[in-house]
Amino acid sequence: MSEAKKTAPRTPTSETPPVHRRTALSVLGRTVSWLIGLTLAAVFSGLLLIALALAMAYPNLPDISGLTDYRPKLPMRILSRDGVLLGEFGEERRNFLTIKEIPKRMQDAVLAIEDARFYQHGGVDYLGVIRAGMANFGESRSQGASTITMQVARNFYLSTEKTLTRKIYEILLSLKIENALSKDEILEIYMNQIFLGHRAYGFAAASEVYFGKPLRDISVAEAAMLAGLPKAPSAYNPINNLKRATIRQQYIIERMLENGFITEEQRDAAKAEKLVFKPISESPQHAEYVAEAARMLMFNQYGDEAYTRGLNVYLTLRSDEQTAAYRALRRGIMDFERRQVYRGPEAYIDLPKDPKALDVRVAEALADHPANDELLAAVVLEADPRKVVAALQSGETLTLSGEGLKPATSGLSDKGNPKTRIRRGAVIRVIKSTKGGKDEWTITQLPEVEGAFVAMDPRDGRIRAMVGGFDYAKNKFNHVTQAWRQPGSSFKPFIYSAALEKGFTPSTVVNDAPLFFSASTTGSQPWEPKNYDGTFEGAMPLRRALAKSKNMVSIRILNSIGVGFAQQWLTRFGFEAEKHPAYLTMALGAGSVTPMQMAQGYAVFANGGYRVAPQLIAKLTDNKGRVLFEAPPTQLGEESRAIEARNAFLMTSLLQEVTRSGTAAKAQAQLKRPDIYGKTGTTNDSMDAWFAGYQKEVVAVVWIGYDQPRKLGDRETGGGLSLPIWIEYMGFALRGVAVSEPSAPEGVLNVNGEWYFDEFSGKDGVPALSDDEAHLPKAAGEDEKKSILDMFKR
Repeated sequence: MSEAKKTAPRTPTSETPPVHRRTALSVLGRTVSWLIGLTLAAVFSGLLLIALALAMAYPNLPDISGLTDYRPKLPMRILSRDGVLLGEFGEERRNFLTIKEIPKRMQDAVLAIEDARFYQHGGVDYLGVIRAGMANFGESRSQGASTITMQVARNFYLSTEKTLTRKIYEILLSLKIENALSKDEILEIYMNQIFLGHRAYGFAAASEVYFGKPLRDISVAEAAMLAGLPKAPSAYNPINNLKRATIRQQYIIERMLENGFITEEQRDAAKAEKLVFKPISESPQHAEYVAEAARMLMFNQYGDEAYTRGLNVYLTLRSDEQTAAYRALRRGIMDFERRQVYRGPEAYIDLPKDPKALDVRVAEALADHPANDELLAAVVLEADPRKVVAALQSGETLTLSGEGLKPATSGLSDKGNPKTRIRRGAVIRVIKSTKGGKDEWTITQLPEVEGAFVAMDPRDGRIRAMVGGFDYAKNKFNHVTQAWRQPGSSFKPFIYSAALEKGFTPSTVVNDAPLFFSASTTGSQPWEPKNYDGTFEGAMPLRRALAKSKNMVSIRILNSIGVGFAQQWLTRFGFEAEKHPAYLTMALGAGSVTPMQMAQGYAVFANGGYRVAPQLIAKLTDNKGRVLFEAPPTQLGEESRAIEARNAFLMTSLLQEVTRSGTAAKAQAQLKRPDIYGKTGTTNDSMDAWFAGYQKEVVAVVWIGYDQPRKLGDRETGGGLSLPIWIEYMGFALRGVAVSEPSAPEGVLNVNGEWYFDEFSGKDGVPALSDDEAHLPKAAGEDEKKSILDMFKR
C-alpha cells in the first residue's frame, strides 16, 4: 500500500500549480516589473528633459512688452461728416474695440468654439490636452488643444511650424502672458488681432467687411459665423464658400447652447436666421475719389505712419449727398451712352455643349469681367434679332427682348459687322431698370465718356460731394481736381463780371452780329466765330445775351474792356492767369480750368463776393477718439473779399435769368424755385459739356467729356448733358431748404425793374457798344494769331 502511495501519480489542483505555470508567472512578474521600472525611468527622464528644456528655454523667451503695451496696426479710416465709413487705407483693416465694447454674444461665440474653459485654466488647458489626445487616438482626424492664450502667443511671437520646440515655447509664453495680463486683456488682444480674411483683422473689422455693420449690431447667428473664421479664414469664409461656412456656424451655435451661453429658443432662432452679406468690393457711398483725396492729404502730413496709427479722418461731406451725386452723374453718363452706337461685346468665349459644364465655364469667364456697380456682365447663350438669352455670374438666366434690345440693334442685325456681332459666347453688359413695378433688363455697354461732379458750401468752402469719374475701379484719375479742360460758355460770367467794373450794365446793348477776322489779321487762316445755334439776333441787352449765351456779344465785350484787364480780373476768382492767355478767345472759354476751380469761382458770386478755399477735412482723431485737428470756422472778412458785393449781386441777377428763360431754363422749371443761378457751357465742336450753378448754400459743377478730347456729338450741349445731373443733385441737396434770394447790397439801384451800380444808373455807364471797327483790332499779334488758330483746332 505504502509503495503504491509513493508511486501513484499526483492529481493537479489549483493550490498546487504545475512547474511551467509557476515559471510563466515568474517571468511575467519580472517583465512587468521591468516595464514599470523602464516607464518610470522614461517618465522621470522625460520630466528631467522637459524641465531642462524649460529651464533652458525660459530665459530665451521673447519680451512680451508688445502685449503688455499693445499697440495694434490700425488703418486710416475715412468717414463722412455723419460718421459713415467711406474708405480704409492700410495693410490691415482693423477697428480696435475694448473688451467692454465687444458684445457678449461675440465673446461667447468665440469662447464656445475656441476655448470654452478660458476663464478656468491658467493658459494651458490640461483637460483639453487629455481630451484632444483621446480624440486623436480614437479618430482619424486631429483635434487641437490650443487655448486662446496659446494662440495669442503663437500669432505674436512664433512660427507656424509644428515641432516640439515650438510647442514648448508656446506653452511657456502662454504661462508668461497669463502672469502678465488679466484674462480680459488677453481676450481683448485676441479679438482685435486675429486675422479673419479679406484684410480684416479683429472681429470689429470683420463685422464691417462681411456684414457691413458695426460689431455691436450683430445677431447671435452673425456672431457664430464670424467665430468660425479663425480656424481657417480662406476655408470658412462665407463669401468664398457659404456652404462650408454655414456648417461650421451651425456647429458653433450648438456649442454656445452646450456651454450655456444661449437658450434653446435663441439656438433655434439663430439656426433659422438667413444672413445677408455685404459684397466685398461694394462701397455704398461710392466715395472712392474723395477718400483718395483725403488719403493723399494725410500721407503728406504723416507719411507711412498714416496707415498704422489708427487715424479717423472726418470729411466735410454727408454720405447721403455723396451717394446722390454719384447716382446723378452715373445716370447722366448712362443716358448719354444710350444714344451712342453699339461698340460690340467685350469678349467672346467658347461654350461647352455639355450643360453640366456650361455653368462653370460662364463663371470662369465672367470672373474677368467684374460687375461695374449696376452694369452686370453676362454671357450670351442664345441670340437673334428678337431675343437674347444670357447668363449672369450668379447663375441667373435672363431673357431680353423688345426695348431691351434697342441699344444693341446693330449688334443683332444679320448684316452687322461680324466684329461687333452678339452671338453665343459673347460677353455683354446688361442693366436692370424698374418700370411699372416690373424689372426690365436692357443691353448696354461700359461708357467711354467720363464725367466729374463737385459740390461745395460757398459760405465756408466745405466740400459737400465729389465724384471724380464714372467708376474709380475703371479710371482712378480724379477729373474734379486733375482734369484741365476748356470751360466754354460757362466761363462767360467772369468776363461779364469784369465788364460790370468797366461801366457795363445789364441793360447795355451789344450787337449780336457776325464777326470776321481776315487772314491778314490772324496771320494764317480767316477766323469767323459763330454762335452755337449759327444764328445772329442783332442788338440786345447784356441780360438777354448771357441768358442765350451769345458768343458774338462776349467777344465784343471782352474787346471793349481789354483782354489784359479781364485776365487779371479772373485771378480774383482763383483762376491762373497763365492758363487764360490775354486774347479774344478768352471770351469763349478757350482757357483751361478744373471743375474744382470752377466751383471755387462760382462760390464768389454765391457768397456775396468772397473767395473761399475748398475744405475737405473737418476733423482728425486718433484711435482713442482724441481730437488731433479740427477745422476752424471760416470767417468771411475783407481780407478774403474778391469782388464787391454789388458785383456779385448783379451777376447773380444775370445768372438767374439764365435758369429762368435762357439755356438752363429747365433748372427753375424742374426745381420749382427761383433762387437758382448758373450757366451752361459747351466748347468748340462740343468736346466739353458743363453746367455750373448755385443756390446760396451750395454751389455745384458738372463736366462731361472724353479723356482724349473728341466730339461728344453735334447735338450734345451742357444744357442737355450736364444740367440734368446738376438738377437731380440739387433737388436732393435743397430738399427742405427754404427759398432765399439775396437782398440788394449798398451801391445798387433798381430802375424800371433793372439793377445798376449807383454811378452807372444814369448816363455814365456804357449804354451800348457801337462802331465795331473802332473797337476790334485791325491786326493781331503772333500770340493772338496762335490763340485763334488753337481754338479752331480744338
